[in-house]
Amino acid sequence: MIAESLFNALANKQAIPPLSETFPSLTVEDAYRIQKHLADLHQVRGRRIIGQKIGLTSEGIQQQLGVYEPDFGVIFTGSSFENGSIIAASEMIAPRIEAEIAFVLDKDLMGPGITSGDVLASTKAVLPSFELIDSRIQDWKIKIVDTVADNGSHWGMILGSAMARPDRMDLRNIGLVLEKDGKVIDTAAGAAVLGHPARSVAWLANKLSEWGESLKAGQIILSGSFTKAFDLLPGHYKATFGEGLSSVEVHVK
Repeated sequence: MIAESLFNALANKQAIPPLSETFPSLTVEDAYRIQKHLADLHQVRGRRIIGQKIGLTSEGIQQQLGVYEPDFGVIFTGSSFENGSIIAASEMIAPRIEAEIAFVLDKDLMGPGITSGDVLASTKAVLPSFELIDSRIQDWKIKIVDTVADNGSHWGMILGSAMARPDRMDLRNIGLVLEKDGKVIDTAAGAAVLGHPARSVAWLANKLSEWGESLKAGQIILSGSFTKAFDLLPGHYKATFGEGLSSVEVHVK
């Protein structure tokens, strides 16, 4: 019932009251079961899982949303957009944008015990990316169970055009310059993401092992935002990363 409500909220662009208020006894484990049911509803309608997203990895976004532990969700076909795409904010409810590094795996990762080194050894390439998040919970009044059940508040992603080898860069110290309409709105470094973006992916691999699941070769993993999330207002957004990782852009109307 809850998964169906979240699915309909996404389809109809109509938010629902916080699950944490409607169902105060809901646990994080319950919320992940709801997320799994929600993913099944998408797959029944022909949407294939192509990756995973990790959220709530930086101090800025944890403070912004008042949720102090990471979470994850799944990425489907139909929610991935090319660099420079034009996106209509009206397709979402209350959208926000985050800049992060995407990992493309070429080996499976099965926890427990996965380390950052294991992640880097299993990564084919990294790309600059934007994640578009959108809560199906009214007014972003979320606790951890709300965002977990709501597929980590995921809506879509924009991937940069250029891939890079992770073993040729220092992802912990890699810089980010985030701009809107040519004006810098934030800067950060990779260490903001759980100390290292690869550590975030390792966290996910180990978390999934609690359900007997793993990260799969070929999947795209969004490792988490470097900064707080920004309201997705009309304009041109560009995230430029250091270490030769290049940039990613999106136009919002």
